[in-house]
Amino acid sequence: MLPTLFQIGGWPVPTHGFFVLLGVVVATIVFFVESRHRRMLDERMLGIVAGTLFCGAIGAKLSTLWIYLSAAPDPSLLGVLIDGGKSILGGLAGAYLGAVIAKRLLGYRERTGDLFAPAVALGMAVGRVGCLLTEQIGTPTDLPWGITLSADLAARIPNCPYCVPGVRLHPSFVYEIIFHLIMFGLIWWWLRPRIFVKGELLKIYLIAYAVFRFLVEYVRGNEVIWQGLTRSQIFLIPSTIVLLLYFIRQFWRGAYRVPVLEVTQAGG
Repeated sequence: MLPTLFQIGGWPVPTHGFFVLLGVVVATIVFFVESRHRRMLDERMLGIVAGTLFCGAIGAKLSTLWIYLSAAPDPSLLGVLIDGGKSILGGLAGAYLGAVIAKRLLGYRERTGDLFAPAVALGMAVGRVGCLLTEQIGTPTDLPWGITLSADLAARIPNCPYCVPGVRLHPSFVYEIIFHLIMFGLIWWWLRPRIFVKGELLKIYLIAYAVFRFLVEYVRGNEVIWQGLTRSQIFLIPSTIVLLLYFIRQFWRGAYRVPVLEVTQAGG
C-alpha cells in the first residue's frame, strides 16, 4: 500500500524496512534503559545486543529460506537477501538463541529476559506499523472497523487473495500492534514490581504472544497448509507446549511462592 515512505536525495526509503529499523532502535533504547534501572549495565551488554540482533536477522531469513528455494528459478545468496521473505517468529527464535550464545561467549551469567521483555514488546509494536502499511491486511469481515481498499491500493499488495476493492478486511496488524502495546504497558508498569523470579518476564511475554498470534492467524489470511492451520500456527504449537511445560515445572518446584521473611524476637 505504501512501499516507499519517503526519499532522501532521490533514494527511496522502503516503508517496511524503515519501521523495522525504527523498532530495533526503540527496542535497543528500552533494553539499555532497563539495564541501567536494574543496575545490570556493563560493557558486555553491547555484545549481547549485537548477538541477539545478528541471530535474529539470520533466524528471520532462514525460517523462510525453503519457500524462496522452492519458488526461485535460479536461487542465489543475493536473491535470498533481497527477495527472500522474513518471519517474525523465526526472528524471535533466532534472537533468543543469539542472546544465549552471546552470554555464554562473554561469560555473562545473569538472566536478561527481564531486560528484553519490554524492549521486544515495544519494538514489535513499532515494527508492525511497517507490516500494516505494506502487507496483506487480513481476511474479509463485517465488523465496522474493517479496512476497505480502493482498486489502486488492492493492486499494490502482493499475494493478497482477499484484497478486493470495496471488501472490508480485518486489520490484523492493528490487532497485533494493540496487543504489543498492551503487553508493554503490563510488563513496564504492572508485572515488573510483582514478578520476582529473574528472567520470567520474557517467557510470560512469549507465551502470551504465542497464544495471541495463533488466534490472530485465523483472520490474517496466511496460506493454510495442513488441517486448517498456517505455517505460523504449526510452528507455534510445539513452542507453546514447551513454554507451558516450563511454567508447570516452575510452579511445581515452588518457584512462584512468595518468600516469607521469618521474624525472630530477641530475648525472652
